[in-house]
Amino acid sequence: MNFKRAFSVWQRNFTVYTKLYRSSIALNFADPVFYLLGFGLGLGGFINNVNGVPYVKFIAPGIIASSAMFACAYECTYGSFVRMTFQKTFEAILATPVNIDDIVMGEMLWGATKSMFYGAIIILVISIFGLVDSPLIIFLIPILFISGLIFAEVSLIFTAIVPGIDSFNYFYTLIMTPLFLFSGIFFPVANFSPILSKIAYFTPLYHLVNICRAFSQGEFFKVFADIIWIIIITFLLMPLPFKLIKRKIIK
Repeated sequence: MNFKRAFSVWQRNFTVYTKLYRSSIALNFADPVFYLLGFGLGLGGFINNVNGVPYVKFIAPGIIASSAMFACAYECTYGSFVRMTFQKTFEAILATPVNIDDIVMGEMLWGATKSMFYGAIIILVISIFGLVDSPLIIFLIPILFISGLIFAEVSLIFTAIVPGIDSFNYFYTLIMTPLFLFSGIFFPVANFSPILSKIAYFTPLYHLVNICRAFSQGEFFKVFADIIWIIIITFLLMPLPFKLIKRKIIK
């Protein structure tokens, strides 16, 4: 794998995105904002605070994490599958000096970039609404890119093993939705049973939510272990997308 060739794949995806970004931003931006308004202001009217924090401020950092996750997941599941299977973009790229590993790395980098970009948009939004207590949240942006690599890896793993595009329904219903609901965005994980709390600990979104919340409150050192966890898992999962995508394309 060559990073220069991988970057050319990233650059290709970015060029296409610049032609479609208006509709894409609208869809990815509206969903988390509706969650923030519906839960933060609606449900927040019945809940005074959580752990001493107003409910809308409690969920706002979690919306950053979920937006980053879904932006990357959509890109590296439906987006990558369409490029690989229907548009035959991967085949066209392979006619150049770029190889399969370069393509996979380029897809992962692009997914992580979208994760960072859409997370940054939500950071801006909640900052405008006065839901951020510390300027330290700006340092969350590179963390969103690293965590985006995890979501890209997981998404590409499923992209490599699903028999058809309709099978992504299982991925989003059985994996992404539980992650979204049970990673501490809307209520503390400490309220779960001990077994569920331990399961949540092994999910990347749980750690990213902790990091977003801590950075929003200006408590960097509180989540140092979460940051290390994300970095380690990123490297542990890294080989799988390369192997599985290569096997799918060759087959």
